[in-house]
Amino acid sequence: MHMRMKRSLCCAGIILPALLLMQSCAAQKINVSKQFDNAGVQAGYMLSVIDSLRAAGAGAELVSPRTLDKGKLKLVKGQDWTSGFFPGELWFLYEFTKDKKWLPPAKKYTAALTPVQFFGGTHDLGFMMYCSFGNAYRLTGDTGYRNVIIQSAKTLAGRFNPVAGVIKSWDFASDSKWKYPVIIDNMMNLELLFEATKLTGDSSFYKIAVSHANNTIKNHYRPNNSSYHVVDYDPETGAVRQRITAQGYSDSSAWARGQAWGLYGFTMCYRETKNIVYLQQAEKIAAYIISRLPKDKIPYWDYDAPLIPNEPMDASAAAIAASALYELHTYSNDKHYRAVANGILEKLCASYLSPQKQNGGFILLHSTGHKPAKSEIDVPLIYADYYFLEALLRSKQMK
Repeated sequence: MHMRMKRSLCCAGIILPALLLMQSCAAQKINVSKQFDNAGVQAGYMLSVIDSLRAAGAGAELVSPRTLDKGKLKLVKGQDWTSGFFPGELWFLYEFTKDKKWLPPAKKYTAALTPVQFFGGTHDLGFMMYCSFGNAYRLTGDTGYRNVIIQSAKTLAGRFNPVAGVIKSWDFASDSKWKYPVIIDNMMNLELLFEATKLTGDSSFYKIAVSHANNTIKNHYRPNNSSYHVVDYDPETGAVRQRITAQGYSDSSAWARGQAWGLYGFTMCYRETKNIVYLQQAEKIAAYIISRLPKDKIPYWDYDAPLIPNEPMDASAAAIAASALYELHTYSNDKHYRAVANGILEKLCASYLSPQKQNGGFILLHSTGHKPAKSEIDVPLIYADYYFLEALLRSKQMK
C-alpha cells in the first residue's frame, strides 16, 4: 500500500479532539503553545502507561520508552542509545510551561541514567547523557548534574583514537564487517565534549570534538554534499578502509536521518567554535537536504530509496532537520532556512500527530528506525518527539 495513502487511512479514524487539534495547527501555521499542550497530554499519558507496565512486572532496568512494538510501549535499558530522549522531553515541557509538575518526573527519569556516565561501550553518550543531564543542568544549575556531564564526557573521550582522529562508534561486528566504524550520527555526541571543556576548562575534550568534526568533513562527505553513513578506519594507520551503509538503502545512497544528523552536528560545531568551515559545511548540507525534500517537506527514510513515493516516511529526520535549520538561520546570511523549518513543522502538525492518549503517548507518528533490518518501520520514535519539541522551542524563541 502507498505509504501516504496508508497514513491517510490511519488518520480517518482519529477522534474528534485530535482532528480539531490538527486542523487548528494547520490553520494557524505553528501554534507552539497548543502543540506543547498536546505534548503535555501525551507525556502524562505515557507516564501512566509506564506505571502500568511497572505494575505488570516490567523490570527495573527498563528505564525509558523508545517506540511501539506490536502496538505496545517498548521500554529500554539505560545503555540503549535512545534512553536520554524521554527525560529531555520532560525537561522541555518544564522549560516551556514553567509548570513545576514536570520537575519530579524529569528528575526521576534523568536520575535513572546516572550509572550510564561510566558506560564506555557506546559513542552515544551525548544522546543519552546530554539530552537528559545537559538539559537538567541548563534548567536547574544543579551541580550534581554538572558532575555527571563531566564524567560522561571523560567516558566518551576514552573512545577516541588519536591516529585516526575520530571517536569509534560501534564495538559490535569487529573485523567481520569493519575494524573502526564511525557513523555520521556521531556528530551529535560532540556537544557533550564541548560542554565538558566549558565546565572544566580542560581543552582536551574540545580538541577531540574538533578532530572528529574535521575528519568527518574530510571522509564522510561526497562531492554533492551528501553523507555516507559509515566510514571504516584502520585504527593502526588512520586510513579509510571503506565507506558503506548500515541503515541506508545502499552504500551510495543518502539515508535521510543521517543527512539530518550531519546538518545538526555541524551547525552545533559552528556555535561552539565559531569556525567558519563548520558553518559552510552546514550550509552545504542544508542545500542538499532542501533540494531533496518532497513537496510536503517530510523526507522518505532514504532520499534514494527505489520505490519512492511508495516508501516509508521518516518524521524523525524531518524533526531533526527542522531544529537544525532554525539554529542555522541565526548564523547564516541565507535566511530561507527558517521558512523551510516552518514548512516542516507545519506538515508535522497537520498530518503526523498521534491522537491524544493513544500510541503509548508518543507525539509524532510515521518514523523509520532501521528499514534494512526491518526494524521500527512506520512507528513513533522517542527521538522524533524530542527534536520536534526542540524545534518548536526554537521557533518560539525566534518570534
